[in-house]
Amino acid sequence: MPFHDTPWPTGTPCWVDLAVPDLARATEFYGAVVGWSFVDSGEEFGHFQVCQRNGRAAAGIGPVMQEGQPSVWTLYMATEDADAIAKLAADNGGTVLAGPMDIPGNGRMAVVLDPTGCAFGLWQAQGQNGVEIYNEPGSLVWEDARLQDVARAREFYTALFGYTYEPVPGLPLDEYGTFHRGGDPLGGMGGMMGAPDGTPGHWIVYFGVESVDAAVAAVQERGGQVMMGPEDTPFGRMSVVVDPFGAPFALHQPPEGG
Repeated sequence: MPFHDTPWPTGTPCWVDLAVPDLARATEFYGAVVGWSFVDSGEEFGHFQVCQRNGRAAAGIGPVMQEGQPSVWTLYMATEDADAIAKLAADNGGTVLAGPMDIPGNGRMAVVLDPTGCAFGLWQAQGQNGVEIYNEPGSLVWEDARLQDVARAREFYTALFGYTYEPVPGLPLDEYGTFHRGGDPLGGMGGMMGAPDGTPGHWIVYFGVESVDAAVAAVQERGGQVMMGPEDTPFGRMSVVVDPFGAPFALHQPPEGG
């Protein structure tokens, strides 16, 4: 089972978290859909919930910081120096929305908007390395950037993290491709993939489940919505759903024998 107990290499998607107005409802929903258990970080951290699978950190869910704050899953990229990468982001046309700031005993973080309007986080580990389980049911298994300007975004992320890009068989690279830092793919970047007009650029995270169909049923039973029903693809069975607070995410079940 893939476990990880050290800081993630620079540029690697290493953590994901969500802010919600109702922690109790969120933990009930995600516990049923993704199969997480939860550890309360305590009053000092606003009762931030560490989502676990097999006793390992898989994600986080915390309270919204202000009324009206949208609920979205934020994907964080690992860095050894959050301040330097935040400055590099600003120098390359991005906008620093929050931080860099210390999370005592855990790490240093920032939230950045890329030049195309797509938000993501930076995480400099200082005690909490990020996800401790991956590519398993109940963990982060993939991430896509859905972008208004693919070429501009790729220039930006290459400047920050040194990414290179490779095509996916059957698709032109300017439509969709994987991003790398010298090895296996770390995720995908492409266009808006049929999103309604006016949808801003965004990262969408994929959580592994043992059965996409069962997870989608749990979404519907607990007040979520289905944006894309379960579909078989060469990469497995997938669905895109929205939680009760409006946060979209994807579900993934590996192909048989995969």
